Amino acid sequence: VQLQASGGGLVQPGGSLRLSCVASGSTGDRAWFRQVPGKEREFVAAIRWNGGRTFYSDSVKGRFFISGDNAKNTVTLQMINLKPEDTAVYYCAAATGTLIVSSYSSDLRYTYWGQGTLVTVSS
Repeated sequence: VQLQASGGGLVQPGGSLRLSCVASGSTGDRAWFRQVPGKEREFVAAIRWNGGRTFYSDSVKGRFFISGDNAKNTVTLQMINLKPEDTAVYYCAAATGTLIVSSYSSDLRYTYWGQGTLVTVSS
């Protein structure tokens, strides 16, 4: 399975962006992570593919919204009220099945990864 992420770019603080990630085949739960050079990859949001339950890091809760379209194998991350500290390369990820609730934020639980898309929040 291959994941193709898109939608990154440059946006001013307070602005919005929408990221999309299309999978070439069937997957399990899906997630977005982000990484700044020199820092560890950070969990952003996840969605349970069966049922649609969502999970968010505290840093993005209320500003980022993850959704999925099973028929299109696509997951979307809608980001609003963006802050400079949201600047990072965003990676979509997919597990092979359903994860337990306590493991959604661990990148070790995801088997497939997209190539990353850069989001820059700057005036």
